[in-house]
Amino acid sequence: MALEIRPVRPEEHEEAGRVTALAYREFVGAGDSDWKEYLQHIADVEGRAGSATVLVAVENGRILGSATVELDGRIDDEDPPLHPDEAHIRMLGVDPQARGRGIARALMDACFALSRKAGRTYVTLHTTERMKGAQAMYRSLGFERLGDRVFPDGFVLLTYRKPIPPS
Repeated sequence: MALEIRPVRPEEHEEAGRVTALAYREFVGAGDSDWKEYLQHIADVEGRAGSATVLVAVENGRILGSATVELDGRIDDEDPPLHPDEAHIRMLGVDPQARGRGIARALMDACFALSRKAGRTYVTLHTTERMKGAQAMYRSLGFERLGDRVFPDGFVLLTYRKPIPPS
């Protein structure tokens, strides 16, 4: 059976959250309570599915990864508002056992298609220094680096942007 990318179904929220948190678990250092809290946030697919589109990659009935696309508003109130032409991708994650098969790229393609259909002209996303594989993929997809988002506690998010290519 081929890989299917589609919006998550309510009965899949828990499993999609588990898989997404599993994808991020490797970035949690010993005693890193902020990242442990973030894993709980990542796992809350139901909580974000009402304000964003959560896409899942499914093969043989098994969720292998997911990505969240903000089109009309932000999941987190403290984030700056979206520009009317902007879509923002969040929480892209693939089950570590399924990596290297193009699943993340397939999810990214679906995010672009969804954003294009919604009339957006560019996509933004954030990642961290720890996520070297993600950074390499974003560069290979043609994303450009923008200024970092630095939080008061010193935490840094690397910012990327890419125009949405025509279909």
